[in-house]
Amino acid sequence: MNHEDENELFARLESELAEQESADVVDLDKVRTARTAPPDETSGPEGGDGADDGAVMVDSPAVSGPGLMERIRGARRNALLPGWLRSKPELLDAAGWLIGHVGHTAAYHAIRTPYYAANLAVRAPVGAAKFTGGVLRWASDAEGAAQRQAAADRGNAAVADYLKLARLRDRRVRWRGAVVALSLLVGLPAALAVHILAPTWLTATAIGALTLVLGRLGAPADRPVISRAVVPTRVERLTSGMVERALGSLGIAEVNKALAKGGEGIGFPHPIRQDGPGWRADVDLPHGVTVADIMDRRDRLASGLRRPVGCVWPEPVSDEHAGRMMLWVGHRPLNKVASPAWPLAKTGEASLFDPIPFGTDQRGRKVEATLIYDNMLIGAIPRMGKTVALRTLLLAAALDVRAEVLVWELKGTGDLEGLEQVAADYGSGPDDATCTAALSSIRYVHKDLERRAKVISSLPKDTCPDKKVTPELAAKPSLGLHPLVLSVDECQELFSHPELGKEAGELCTDIIKRGPALGVILLLATQRPDKASLPTGIKANIGSRFCLRVMDQDANDMVLGTSMYKGGIRATTFTRSDKGIGYLVGAADDPQIVRAYYTDTVQADRICRRARAARIKAGTLTGHAAGQTPERASANTTLLADILAVMPAKEAKVWNETLIERLAELRPEIYQGWEGEQLTAALKPFGIETVQVGKRVGGKFHNRRGITRADITRAAAERDRNRDAG
Repeated sequence: MNHEDENELFARLESELAEQESADVVDLDKVRTARTAPPDETSGPEGGDGADDGAVMVDSPAVSGPGLMERIRGARRNALLPGWLRSKPELLDAAGWLIGHVGHTAAYHAIRTPYYAANLAVRAPVGAAKFTGGVLRWASDAEGAAQRQAAADRGNAAVADYLKLARLRDRRVRWRGAVVALSLLVGLPAALAVHILAPTWLTATAIGALTLVLGRLGAPADRPVISRAVVPTRVERLTSGMVERALGSLGIAEVNKALAKGGEGIGFPHPIRQDGPGWRADVDLPHGVTVADIMDRRDRLASGLRRPVGCVWPEPVSDEHAGRMMLWVGHRPLNKVASPAWPLAKTGEASLFDPIPFGTDQRGRKVEATLIYDNMLIGAIPRMGKTVALRTLLLAAALDVRAEVLVWELKGTGDLEGLEQVAADYGSGPDDATCTAALSSIRYVHKDLERRAKVISSLPKDTCPDKKVTPELAAKPSLGLHPLVLSVDECQELFSHPELGKEAGELCTDIIKRGPALGVILLLATQRPDKASLPTGIKANIGSRFCLRVMDQDANDMVLGTSMYKGGIRATTFTRSDKGIGYLVGAADDPQIVRAYYTDTVQADRICRRARAARIKAGTLTGHAAGQTPERASANTTLLADILAVMPAKEAKVWNETLIERLAELRPEIYQGWEGEQLTAALKPFGIETVQVGKRVGGKFHNRRGITRADITRAAAERDRNRDAG
């Protein structure tokens, strides 16, 4: 094309563009700026002149997120040593297993050594025959016979090959025969010399060694002389394919979509590795799928992995997103693994201010519970290990010589009778007398809250800056701030009691709310976790919970907390053989599978004798264990009668403070130190509420809280009618 044609072409294009009046000119620089500028600079009423309104790009083309140094600093460093080397309990467990394994193997074979020797001696002739035959075949070049025969069968065509093989055989036979002859010539005289000249022990050793060698040579390949001391269990290694297959069998739509062709798949942020007696897989679930969705289907996940349910334990990872799952698959079901001994069973002391050993998780790692500043509720159906778990906590409290322990076992079987040796107050049985005594013990603890609060409030800030009991304060007997542990086993017997239950529930709720900072610990255990047996205030405020096997969702959430069942924390999945295994909630950030340490009554009695001796030495054995009669506030059965006795019939109303003074004069051992709130709480179970009582004293009118005598007489009559009906 020449220059004239080019000029004509450009002229025509310019004319066509000029004719298009409606055409818009695009400013490329402006568009580029709009792509990278913040939204408020490119759109909206204040983002410009309004001529460029339109969609705003929310995903910047520039690389966003932390820089290189931030990513490096925020990266997680893997531990230098594996977990079992950094954990003393796991290291001791591994060392113990190794010692036990080696010891068992050595003992197993040592016991069978005579049998091995006899077996080898019987097989020695066969071995000698095999050896002799092998030497003769070697000396005669028997291994080349097949090749020579094949050359001979081919006839004239292989005469040269046959002659070559024959000459080779002759050479082999000559020098091999010479070797055999020389061996016999030297070996037989040497053996005869050893037999004649050597000491007896050397001759016996040589004959024995020869017999063992010949016996081993004569043993059939399918019948080994030495049997296995330990038969290993073959467990298939966990792989990513197995995990994906199992997750795909759960029926979760988002998982199936991720595993389908073209899907994003399942992520594995770390390699699948051995973790204790099992395999650990860290899994990034598809978007929108949480670990709770998987835990909700644990039995189906176990089916997909072709493992028993007791081997498969999916868990959330607390410091990661909700879709990060830690899947641990054990070699053996948790209920088939031998339970380790309680670390304090034979030696050692405990401190309730420090974590105490409570059990082990599914990987055999020690799980600890901190009782101070906390309370615990234990729930399960009968015969699942509830009392054993409670006994472990009480034994730890008994081994802390500072702790005052009050033990109430309302089943009456004596499961906690060993603790009577150290308990400041103790009772066993479901009868009314024991329940009444237990309520008196609860009143004593509730009353002590006021004293402890006053002591703490009176301490200088440099001594008690956080306004709570510390180990240093608990060590000072003059302050009386030692740990106070109140336990009620089968607490449903008390809380569902028609006369005592309401007051007991209200007092325990108050103890749970106020006790932790004051060094007061409440331990409750029940086999009937329902609304009637477990007051709402207790269920809502207790800090730590341990739930073994229960039968339904309501019982599960009654013990562990609301919505735990929906979150996949389901104690209903435990079987009858899962005794002592439960969910522990509150001791760590996430719920834990825990197998509580097992101590029988004989072991518990031995531990309590050790604890009693330590308390006698420290001078802290008090109350029931020391032969002293515990304080019994029997006001529940005599309060109404006592009020009527000190409140004349002509006196319709009386102030609380006046009534308390009169009651203290009547029964100082019970009412001395009572305050208005305590009287109000004691009257609530009878349906009596305080009212405003106005009186004129010294010419002035005073309005204070009090009660009316009519309410007392009505409540006393109603109680008597109920007793007669019973």
